[in-house]
Amino acid sequence: MKRKLTAGAVLSAAALLAGVVQVGAAPAQAGVPSVGQQRDALLSLAGAQAAPIAGALALGGQERLIVKDAVVDADGDRHLRYERTFAGLPVVGGDLVVHQRADGSITSVDRAFAGRLSLPSLAPKLSADQAATGAADALRGTLGTAGGEGAALAQVGATGAAQLVVWAGGGSPRLAYRTVVEGVRTDGVPSSRRLITDAATGAVLAGDDGIRAATGTGTGVQVGAVTLTTTQTGATYQLKDATRGNQSTVDAGNKNALFTSTTNIWGNGLPSNRQSAAVDAQFDAAATWDYFKNTFGRVGLRGNGVGITSRVHYGSNLMDLFWDDTCFCISYGDGPSGSKPMTELDVAGHELAHGVTSATAGLVYSGEAGGLDEATSDIFGTMIEWYAGLPADPPDYLIAEKLDLAGNGTPVRYLDRPSRDGYSKDFWYPGIGGLDPHYSSGVANHFFYLLSEGSGAKVVNGVSYNSPTADGSTLVGIGRDKAAAIWYRALTVYFTSTTTYANARSATLRATLDLYGAPEYNAVAAAWKAVNV
Repeated sequence: MKRKLTAGAVLSAAALLAGVVQVGAAPAQAGVPSVGQQRDALLSLAGAQAAPIAGALALGGQERLIVKDAVVDADGDRHLRYERTFAGLPVVGGDLVVHQRADGSITSVDRAFAGRLSLPSLAPKLSADQAATGAADALRGTLGTAGGEGAALAQVGATGAAQLVVWAGGGSPRLAYRTVVEGVRTDGVPSSRRLITDAATGAVLAGDDGIRAATGTGTGVQVGAVTLTTTQTGATYQLKDATRGNQSTVDAGNKNALFTSTTNIWGNGLPSNRQSAAVDAQFDAAATWDYFKNTFGRVGLRGNGVGITSRVHYGSNLMDLFWDDTCFCISYGDGPSGSKPMTELDVAGHELAHGVTSATAGLVYSGEAGGLDEATSDIFGTMIEWYAGLPADPPDYLIAEKLDLAGNGTPVRYLDRPSRDGYSKDFWYPGIGGLDPHYSSGVANHFFYLLSEGSGAKVVNGVSYNSPTADGSTLVGIGRDKAAAIWYRALTVYFTSTTTYANARSATLRATLDLYGAPEYNAVAAAWKAVNV
């Protein structure tokens, strides 16, 4: 049954909504709300409806909704994303998305936790200090081994204060602590583990890592010769792009100094020139900004018009790159002996897409949701590469094919047949959520390729592929642009933090109905069936 909510208290915010649909379509003009103002108005609208929506959903008296994100369709339909609290405590795994008509009537709700919240007591048996110490000790006990909370750690460092929360991710709500423990991975990448521990026993319930590993002219090591938008200050040029939210590139090996030039000609394509990797990073950030803005109307990773900071030369032997949501920045290693910066466009787009996921669905980095998180980044990293169409890095359905991280000339991942890497899975099976998210992502990557290009042997843009199906079916693709639009719609409107593969199937089918018709709907259903979902 649909229940209509009153919106009289939010008319001032709603007055700006007409502009929200066109966010980023043109530079701001006098009297036209900026991107930030439009987003603030939309979030204000969602925030003002939090209490009425909680009542309409019959949430308990101790439950409150806190707005996180909101999307408005061209027809005025709204998709309001909320975090939940219980007795003032954050509910981890309790997020939900409310879908409304333009008149405020609720059409459906997607919940990470569908049950009713109740706890026998709000008094923890362990103190916050005991919980923090226990979380750090738990990680120290896993040094050198990879586990459910992320890649192997070489050392454990500072531990933040433990925060009392309600853990709903396991399906049975319980009082817990959330603790952030800093450290360093065995590959040299910094770590920021977020552990959920039982407030009574100290047992680790869940965890993930907050760090996701993985106009002048310039010549980059990876992107080749490109055009860059820079900022001139007097006779000096800076790698700072005022047209894209002031995105900038700094030298992590030189106290994070902003790159500058007196000529506005940057790099020479050689790793020995410190500007060359900076050209790659600045272009990667610009291409990602342009893809999401021009394809989906999303202005910046968080949709608020704010650009990122790129940090290059982060360790001369670091063969990795990573996204850190806390600093809203991406860091690139220089590869073996500083000879191969980790600045290839598809892997940069992959890491930056983690920022979009964090700002929207907030997929937890464990279980099947973790695999969907990684797949989302592979999908959009691939799409950004196709969008840019660089001669120096022709687009394909391979991940990190230029970096040669294995030392044998092979990519890190293959979307057409993920198992080609020796670890990823082509098809879903019970228990796949127990794999490292980089490997359980194979199911969604395979789905995306099949939906885009179809099954069987073929050559796309000069690269040979051969994609199998679990049921022996033959599929014809609908094209990568439609497939990506369906995935983006599902991610931003229907996914929650605990979405599973079965949930993703349902979400993408709903997204397809929103965007297209029966042929595409049938293709999505067939592609999921072909990967055993």
